[in-house]
Amino acid sequence: MIVQACINGARPDDFHPRLPTTIDAIADDAASVVAAGAAELHVHPRGADVHPRGADVHPRGGDGKESLAAVSDTVAAIRRACPGTLVGVSTGAWIEGDPERTRQAIRQWHVLPDYASVNLSESDAPAVMQLLREKGVGIEAGLASVADAERFVSLNDHGRVLRVLIELDHEQGFPLARETFNGIVDVLARAKVSRPILLHGFDGTVWPFVELARERFYTTRVGLEDGKHLPDGTVARDNAALVAAAVGIFQRPGGAARK
Repeated sequence: MIVQACINGARPDDFHPRLPTTIDAIADDAASVVAAGAAELHVHPRGADVHPRGADVHPRGGDGKESLAAVSDTVAAIRRACPGTLVGVSTGAWIEGDPERTRQAIRQWHVLPDYASVNLSESDAPAVMQLLREKGVGIEAGLASVADAERFVSLNDHGRVLRVLIELDHEQGFPLARETFNGIVDVLARAKVSRPILLHGFDGTVWPFVELARERFYTTRVGLEDGKHLPDGTVARDNAALVAAAVGIFQRPGGAARK
């Protein structure tokens, strides 16, 4: 039962003034959220600025676009800033926009993240999961619907994942999101899936699902990828403030955050 920090995601630069996108900003922010109580990190590396002729203008900067090719350099920088902290990345199909480009980018990782999330809603998910296993990278199996859960449990190797990630990104109303969550959990229970669960919401459902994760003794995550507001509705100063709020919820009687 831990708090993972999801520090940027696919959010645009103007989503929040402290959204980290460059390698240096991501590494600095990673250190701040770990200091605030985050036990793990989930990041979306961004690509380097590229000169029209192909030369890097500022290899520590970014063009604002997510990039699987930037994973190795970003993970290496985070490890220097936060030695010993587990680091995960996304493999979302939208990042490279093509299944073969996605797989090729993963094959070229030379500094490996500890785990990567794979969305079961994406057609190439089984192939990406197999490639991650071959490289020795843990898998967070992302389930956003009951159909995703049913597909996941139909895979012969569904037990070979680090954890199950229940992520209700598109369910803005909590009653509907809770109904979807219940359906996913029922599918996992019927299939006797015993992997740990990370539960998180998006924007309006972030804090209700942090509370539910605490009740269920699940891991959760917070950060600017999922939302920028604190439980009281005010805009958080930064990712560290969001993490501190989640850790505070987990540390209330009946739950305990650990690092």
